[in-house]
Amino acid sequence: MSHTVAQTRADVREAARWLAGRVVRTPVLRSPVIDELAGARVLFKAENLQDGGSYKMRGALRAVGRLAAAGHTGVIAQSTGNHAVAVALAARRHGIAATVVLPVDAAPTKVDRARAAGARVVFAGTSVQERVAAADGLSDESGHPVVDAYDHPDVIAGQGTASLELIEEAERAGTPLDALVVPVGGGGGVAGGCLAAAGTTIEVYGVEPVGCDSLARSLAAGVRVPVAPVPTIADGLRPSCVGELPFAIVRDALHGVVRVDDDEIGAAFRLILTELKVLAEPSGAAGLAGALRLAPTIGRQRTVGVVLTGGNVEAALVARLLVQPLAEVPAMDQVAA
Repeated sequence: MSHTVAQTRADVREAARWLAGRVVRTPVLRSPVIDELAGARVLFKAENLQDGGSYKMRGALRAVGRLAAAGHTGVIAQSTGNHAVAVALAARRHGIAATVVLPVDAAPTKVDRARAAGARVVFAGTSVQERVAAADGLSDESGHPVVDAYDHPDVIAGQGTASLELIEEAERAGTPLDALVVPVGGGGGVAGGCLAAAGTTIEVYGVEPVGCDSLARSLAAGVRVPVAPVPTIADGLRPSCVGELPFAIVRDALHGVVRVDDDEIGAAFRLILTELKVLAEPSGAAGLAGALRLAPTIGRQRTVGVVLTGGNVEAALVARLLVQPLAEVPAMDQVAA
C-alpha cells in the first residue's frame, strides 16, 4: 500500500487553508421540494459555481501551485474535460505552461474552456489508457510532470475541501450532516470526502452510473476492478478503473456505493435546474440521483450533503434533457460527435 495512504483530515484542512482566497467558497443550496422528495434535509455544495465550472479547480490549483513553487515550468494533464480545464486555469494563474490530453469525443464546451485558459490541447482516442499513454509520452518529451485527475495526494486533498466546507457550513447552520454523497469517476472526490468526514459520524456514499461502476465492483472484490465504461450522459464519471490512492482511502471508510441510471440522472438534472435554479452537468446531478435512491436507507428527518461537482454541460444536451424523454437522449459520446 502506498505511503501516501497515510493522508488524513489534516491534509484536507491544510489544503483548505492554502486554497482560502484562491478558490470560490461556493454557496450551499437547499430546496423544500427536493427535501420533500428525499424525505430528508438535502444540502447542496454548489461547485458548479466554482472557477472553471467544477470542484476540480480545488485539486488542480493545490497540485499545480505546489509544482510551480518547486520550480516546474509546465504541467501535463489528461481527463474527459473538467480536470483538464482546471489544470489549464491553474497553470495560467501560476504563469506556467499546460498541455491537456482529451478524448476525441470530449464535450466541445470543455475543449473550448481548456483552450480559452491557454492550454495546448492534444486528442488521444476514447479510452483512459490512450490518454494516459499520450500524457506520459508528452511528459517524457518535455520533462513536465503529469497532474493526475484523481491518483494524486494534492488533488485528493484539494477536492476534499469542497466536502469539508459543506460539513462546516452544515454544522454552523445547526443541521450537521448525517450523510455525504459524492459522485464517483476515478474516486478522488469521494476519497477527499472520506478524509474530510474522518473522525465524525457522517456516512459517506459514492454514486456511479450503471455500467461505470469500477468502485462498487472493486469494493466487492477487495481489489481494484477495471470496467469497460458504457455510454452515459454523465461523461465525467467514465474512468475505466478507480484510482489506486482513492481506493486505498475509501475501501475502509466508505459506507456504500449506489448505482444510478441515465433516467435517474436526467430527472435529478431537471430537479436541480427547476428547483435550485442552477445548471449542473449530468455528472454533478448524479449526486442527487444517488441521494434520492438512498433516501429510504438514510432515513427521514436527517441531513444529507450532496457535492454538486460541476456545471460544464453542452447546451444541446441541456435542451434534450429538458424537452425529450430520456430514452431518446443520445449518450455524451454521440452528442459530441
